[in-house]
Amino acid sequence: MKLEPHRIDRLKAYLDPIVDRFEQVDFIKDDPISIPHGFEDPEDKAIMALFSALLAWGRRDIMMSKLAELCHRMDYQPARFVHSYRVSSHRTKLEGFVHRTFNAADAEGLVLSLQTLLAQTNLENIFARGFKAEDPVESGIQNLAEQLIDHVPGRPKRIHKHLARPSSGSACKRWNMFLRWMVRPGPVDLGLWKSLNTKDLKLPLDLHSGQQARRIGLLTRPSNDWKATLELTSACKALSPEDPARYDFALFGTGAAGELLDEWSVK
Repeated sequence: MKLEPHRIDRLKAYLDPIVDRFEQVDFIKDDPISIPHGFEDPEDKAIMALFSALLAWGRRDIMMSKLAELCHRMDYQPARFVHSYRVSSHRTKLEGFVHRTFNAADAEGLVLSLQTLLAQTNLENIFARGFKAEDPVESGIQNLAEQLIDHVPGRPKRIHKHLARPSSGSACKRWNMFLRWMVRPGPVDLGLWKSLNTKDLKLPLDLHSGQQARRIGLLTRPSNDWKATLELTSACKALSPEDPARYDFALFGTGAAGELLDEWSVK
């Protein structure tokens, strides 16, 4: 999508104050990013950010409760839990855990996959190994998802639905949200990863942010898929070339607050 200069000016004038209103410390407490914020160690933060992003769907109060439950089951030491996990002695820690279609077997599979992958390096390096110059985010997501799938014991088919990939056409909303958390600086995001630049981030796209984006002309594609993610990101890069993902706070923030963006303000 190519935006005319006068449209860019109008959109920035309208959206930038909304971003500033939501990108505040107070945003954290009711958002799944509050879970990794509760840890001090960077590896604990990264592991819980991954689980928090992958489980961030459904009713918010239930989802937040389930993430708190998972932290408890991991004894509030997620990195240690992953590295020391043994099926024979730790399975009872995860037994009975379920959130929507994600169950204890999925949790164990992901823990065991992470255990193998993190034995020699960290999550950021695994992600960065997949970079291709033309699009480090798309290639990085594809690589990380495939690595996680490949190292789940037995590679059950059901794990694929929890680890979206651009190659399948998915919008990869939860992956892009995870990357926003890990790459962008605070006060809300974690800013832990330095291998990726904010200018390369993609907008997390779901039903609600898509509706908001279409209301104000940032998105025309009717389906919420990877092509729509690219279209929305391109439009937001016209507003902020170095940090397009900042507009997630306007699209998602207003949606979560029950507000509708005003299409007439950007005509």
